[in-house]
Amino acid sequence: MRSIEIPVSGGSLHALRFGEGARIALAAHGITASAMSFRAVARHLPADWSLIAVDLRGRGGSAGLPGPYGMDAHAADLAAVAEHLGAPVALTGQSMGAYAALRAAVRRPELFSRLVLVDGGLPLPVPAQFDPDQLLELTIGPAVARLRETYPSVDAYVAFFQAHPALAGEWNDDMAEYVRYDGTGEPGAIRSRTSSEAVYADGRDLLVNGPEFGDDLVKLALPASLLHAPRGMFGQEPGMLPQAVVDHWAAQAPRLRPELVADTNHYTILMTDRPAALIAERLTRA
Repeated sequence: MRSIEIPVSGGSLHALRFGEGARIALAAHGITASAMSFRAVARHLPADWSLIAVDLRGRGGSAGLPGPYGMDAHAADLAAVAEHLGAPVALTGQSMGAYAALRAAVRRPELFSRLVLVDGGLPLPVPAQFDPDQLLELTIGPAVARLRETYPSVDAYVAFFQAHPALAGEWNDDMAEYVRYDGTGEPGAIRSRTSSEAVYADGRDLLVNGPEFGDDLVKLALPASLLHAPRGMFGQEPGMLPQAVVDHWAAQAPRLRPELVADTNHYTILMTDRPAALIAERLTRA
């Protein structure tokens, strides 16, 4: 694994390169996550492949890259990365990263050979009448509150994540390295590198502009896999993408091929070996 910097609008986007194979898979992470969330997937790629996992602007090594945020901005960044690396490349995204990847694949299909959406990319079900700010606080508020917390040490930050109900039962080295990568600050005041401003802006986009992602799905010209989990962010049923929602969009989007990945939740579908190997296979198959 090595760090690379890729020029994008407003500066440079930080990314992690796993492997030195000539064939490229490009990966986009979730709303409060980082490039390190794809460590397990990278380990399962064939030897002639490399995974380039970006830190989306406002996160990880790209925390200082300014806005605007939102899926249009992230999609433009992914397109710039693909062009820099030598398109076409395979593309994947998990959670929020799936929406950014979907938007990039629809706007610039010539840059990508295939698309793998991981527990994201479908319009989020929201009430017919809703206050965006109130709904943001209900959905994104707890994550932003965590971003503002400080911890006495990186080990304490790791321990906080290790107790999470969606992670505790399947804790592994990939998760520990993911948390260590995210931690920053002086001893006694360790915190996440993720920008709360970026999280709020991106969360608003996902909630308010949901119908646009439905339009993107219908317009998809690339072969696209959707791997989704039966359990959600706290290890509970249903998952982030209920089966009825998956079935609806599978009928609307002819290029979309959904697969339920048994015995996973919103995080373990990406950061444990069995589903990570499936993601790698769907990204690289002929």
